[in-house]
Amino acid sequence: MADLRQKAAGFPKKAGIYFFKAADGSVVYIGKARSLRDRVGSYFQPSDDPKVRNILGETADIDYILTESAREAAFLENNFIQQYQPKFNLRLKDDKSFPYVKLTVKEPFPRVGFSRKVEADGAKYFGPFSPAREARRTIGLVGKYFQVRNCDEAVPGKRKRPCLEYDLKQCSAPCVGFVAAEDYRRGVEEARLFLEGKSERLAKVLKERMEKAAAGEDFEEAARLRDIARTLETLQAEPALISVRLETQDIVGMARDGRTRAIYVFLMRRGKVRESREFELDDEPGRSDGDILAEFLGAFYRDREIPPKILLPAAPTGGGDIAREFAARTGKKVEILVPARGKGRDLVALAVKNAEILLRKRREGEAPVEELRKELGMEKAPDRIEGFDISNTGGSESVASMVSFLGGRPDKSSYRKFKIKTVAGPNDVASLEEVLRRRYARLLAERKPLPDLVFVDGGLPQLGTAERVLEDLGLERLSLASLAKQEEIIYTPRRRDGIRLARTSPALMLLQHVRDEAHRFAITVHRKRRAKRAFS
Repeated sequence: MADLRQKAAGFPKKAGIYFFKAADGSVVYIGKARSLRDRVGSYFQPSDDPKVRNILGETADIDYILTESAREAAFLENNFIQQYQPKFNLRLKDDKSFPYVKLTVKEPFPRVGFSRKVEADGAKYFGPFSPAREARRTIGLVGKYFQVRNCDEAVPGKRKRPCLEYDLKQCSAPCVGFVAAEDYRRGVEEARLFLEGKSERLAKVLKERMEKAAAGEDFEEAARLRDIARTLETLQAEPALISVRLETQDIVGMARDGRTRAIYVFLMRRGKVRESREFELDDEPGRSDGDILAEFLGAFYRDREIPPKILLPAAPTGGGDIAREFAARTGKKVEILVPARGKGRDLVALAVKNAEILLRKRREGEAPVEELRKELGMEKAPDRIEGFDISNTGGSESVASMVSFLGGRPDKSSYRKFKIKTVAGPNDVASLEEVLRRRYARLLAERKPLPDLVFVDGGLPQLGTAERVLEDLGLERLSLASLAKQEEIIYTPRRRDGIRLARTSPALMLLQHVRDEAHRFAITVHRKRRAKRAFS
């Protein structure tokens, strides 16, 4: 919890959504916040709330996505909850989404209504709205000020007289012919301008009329005009990460820090961003943004769905050739664009901002890695660390975990679990020997990259076992360390007397994080096996 609390303290004081993740990388809870640092930090304050305790009990990591506003965070939270179905989110899991206002412009006498879905039916959709009452109030305002109907009555219909909506001056009653088609269509066009939030003239007129009404002490009329102006502002602040045009597109952002590039991708499907992907690349000096993006597009879409539109922060080298290749693979036109204005530019800017956050996280992780290099006397900073732990209950259902840290942060996609096969009883040292031998013999056989540092939980016995296994495999060149519990002493083959660091040392805290993560992952695997055996 101390590690998570410290990580939450580094979150920005900006709007966004946050994720609580289990040791296996699965999302257990998603929330939204006006200030990510304050909201996530509140979970680590003393609390009697059982929900908070349950969430923290299964949390191994926390993360976030930045948004432009708290309103946009609410919409993105809804999308991601529907996608990931976190176990501790009780709301928003069904396919019910935030409401829209629907204007049936294709009908001879269009109507305005409430809709939970955007469909390709020729109607115009506006929103989404949060809370839902804002959508209903907007529908009322459209009727009140533009006399557009909100009913399903046939036009012309069988009615002899108009309904109550006409008497309340909420509708011009086209169903009984009280309004000419041309006049009704004019009201619909004005309502459309209002709903699109594009009319600066409309906003200016509303403000002048509101001030005049207030000066004349007609406060009811002033409040009515104020409501229209506020609704117009809401409609103008359309969330970037949701589109009523049902677009399917990927939005790519890129940032650079020295030789490191970070790439962040929002995946929008049918107008909603429900997923994101993040990548870190080691770059060579002198390579252009276009070269990097061209290489990334080829790798990212090698085995992935290619959308009809890809938005980028810069033009990729050979972009036309890439687009033609993608079109040949999909059988449809694929556009690769660098938006210069409008919503597309805003989307790319948001992706770039999240890419910059990735780089910041990496920089925060590099300080302890560099200190660890100095303390262990290594020539190269241990960018890739693999840590091991053993878990069993009285020797039964013995398992081992291997966690992987990249750049000082957990790389959960590289975690591995092992069932102990050759050791009987509670013998952690022998179990560790089996797992290390299996892990590194396999890497050698498959010619896969080796870690910069092998880390084992324990003291000199565990260190000696690991050292013997690596020597047997011809891997004595690999750096090796162990961390003894309670005293928190670091042992290496060269420093068997132990290295004692201050409790606040970033290097020590990094090794503690690796150890705790390996222990947590081992216990998770062991509990699942034990539960499965008990059920059987």
